Amino acid sequence: MIRQAIDILREINVKFREAEQGLYIVDAAEMMAKLAATAIDAGARIIHEVRVEDVIYRENPLRVVGVAVQWNAELLSGLHVDPLLITSKAVVDAIGHDAEVLRVATKKIPGSNIVIKGEKSAYTPLSEELVVKYTGEVIQGLYVAGMAVAALHGLPRMGPIFSGMLLSGKKVAEKIIEKLKAK
Repeated sequence: MIRQAIDILREINVKFREAEQGLYIVDAAEMMAKLAATAIDAGARIIHEVRVEDVIYRENPLRVVGVAVQWNAELLSGLHVDPLLITSKAVVDAIGHDAEVLRVATKKIPGSNIVIKGEKSAYTPLSEELVVKYTGEVIQGLYVAGMAVAALHGLPRMGPIFSGMLLSGKKVAEKIIEKLKAK
């Protein structure tokens, strides 16, 4: 798993060093910036400081087709401003431990049958493996990656280890690309 994560770091030109056998250190800010830039170059849109307020879905077949977001500043100020509606061919909850998009979906999508089990206690080696294994589509159009996978499936949390996060992100991107090409 570590070798595959290092391949991703090399692909996006992130510097790293081996601290001890099998343990590598990266500058988190550099990694985040280069991952974001690579994603944007590939066509992703990143919107900072918003909260997912709703999911946009359709029935027959049940599928997620977007999200409604609200600016955090508006929420903090107590202003009532209508949310922004963003349609998409794929929505990914990679928000982390809170699994914010999944939590909204459990309340807003009748018949989704999404149950968020919550994370278990830390067990990094097992979590890294399982988070990648269970990364994927939850319901049509709604995907889960990273620690949101652990929250959804009741997996152990992992701590400040990024191999599983990188590989989970890569896996979900590949699944979405594959599905979009099939259409």
